[in-house]
Amino acid sequence: MSIATRPLGRTGLEVTVLGYGAMELRGAPDGPTVADDEAGRLLNAVLDSGINLVDTSIDYGRSEELIGRFLAARRDEYVLASKCGCVLSDPPDGAARPFPHDWSAANIRAGTEQSLRRLATDRLDVLQVHMSPSRARMDADSTLEALDALRDEGKVRFIGMSGTLPNLPEHIAMGVFDVFQIPYSALQREHEDLVTAARDAGAGMLVRGGAARGAPSQDKAWRAEPIGLAAGEGRRRWASSGVEELLGDMGPLEFVLRFTLSHRALSSTIVGTSSVAHLAANVAIAERGPLPPDLYEAARRLLPLATA
Repeated sequence: MSIATRPLGRTGLEVTVLGYGAMELRGAPDGPTVADDEAGRLLNAVLDSGINLVDTSIDYGRSEELIGRFLAARRDEYVLASKCGCVLSDPPDGAARPFPHDWSAANIRAGTEQSLRRLATDRLDVLQVHMSPSRARMDADSTLEALDALRDEGKVRFIGMSGTLPNLPEHIAMGVFDVFQIPYSALQREHEDLVTAARDAGAGMLVRGGAARGAPSQDKAWRAEPIGLAAGEGRRRWASSGVEELLGDMGPLEFVLRFTLSHRALSSTIVGTSSVAHLAANVAIAERGPLPPDLYEAARRLLPLATA
């Protein structure tokens, strides 16, 4: 078996339906401690498994440097996406996420040049505006002008938006973004129709949180709440829906990931891990493809579309 691919919107690129998100390589204090040689084994295992999409960010600590160190020699094997608008200086001690962002033209350029150096590459396939700023904010900061200039110079191939409500509808309506990255899963369906709207506008559609951060995991323990939900909300949605009664022998994590893959507008869902074994488990699930149509429709009827 192999991981299926889908078009990344109008870009002409084909990406595997399972992508790799490098946030788990960010290191302490925000992530697990990963030794360099372990990171190298993991990153090469990503490509060896057939995954051809790697997503990272300046905000993800050492991840860009590790990707550059261990995957630069294989650069033509994968689509590389990073993000801009991240502040380049270290956050103040005790600062809470989300950290401040700066979408000014100068910071966009400085961040992109830094990412290229760290990633040991001459181009980013997709550069995504991070943290979903409003159109008014981007206009005031000349954000799009900076992105256009980087694209004209060949340093960036396609422009994306890592977007959320409430600004996502206006981002789609602008018609300038080639790719969107949107949070979505069985436990976080608020953006479900916007995933379709972005695809219908011709954009490639990346999903983050498509495995709901492993919650609930295969053994039904909760690893973490989906990003963006209040503490306990994902667990409440799962328990109150009754969807688990539909699963039979299918594990909860398999169901959640395959539910995401069942969205027809999806290009790829980005799932992170710092474990080769966890990576292999995700690949095996992705190879099984979308849920059976009857199970998918039954689950959609039970799972909430928005916060109650």
